[in-house]
Amino acid sequence: MFDRLMPDQYVKSIYEIDFTSLKTKGIKAVITDLDNTLVEWHRAEATPEVQDWFKHLDEFGLKVTIVSNNNEKRVRAFCDPEKRVFIHSAKKPRRKAFRQACERMQVKPEETVVIGDQIFTDVLGGNRAGIHTILVVPVTQTDDWMTKANRKMERFVLRKLKKRGLVKWEDTKRDE
Repeated sequence: MFDRLMPDQYVKSIYEIDFTSLKTKGIKAVITDLDNTLVEWHRAEATPEVQDWFKHLDEFGLKVTIVSNNNEKRVRAFCDPEKRVFIHSAKKPRRKAFRQACERMQVKPEETVVIGDQIFTDVLGGNRAGIHTILVVPVTQTDDWMTKANRKMERFVLRKLKKRGLVKWEDTKRDE
């Protein structure tokens, strides 16, 4: 049961992801969450650091699609200035948006990574779609009301995974 909730990788932030290593493993595309993965859930625009991160991905020749459960207005406000392709109202963890992103980027799931800050949306959805998943620490400790409920369930699952010896990282932000 917990297999689908386990990310393939865990990093503290998007800036710690080794895209050189991923590229040598055949990765051609990135599906990334928006809220609390790239920027705070209430921040409308990309930070200069996120803009540089996008440039870095472009230099690596990696295609990028932002897949968010948020509404079109919010996602478009972030993505349009950055000229980024997006899927809004994705209904993660359903597989449809992940598959749709792969189709649009013309890549196979095994040539793709999913990056996100939530186990029950990003990791579960990516794993269900057969895509390599990378869990990051949320960029902020505040969440909207729905995400707060998910975070409580995440802490429960992470405690169970740690007891079974399946989680090898330490993260006080997720253990609170």
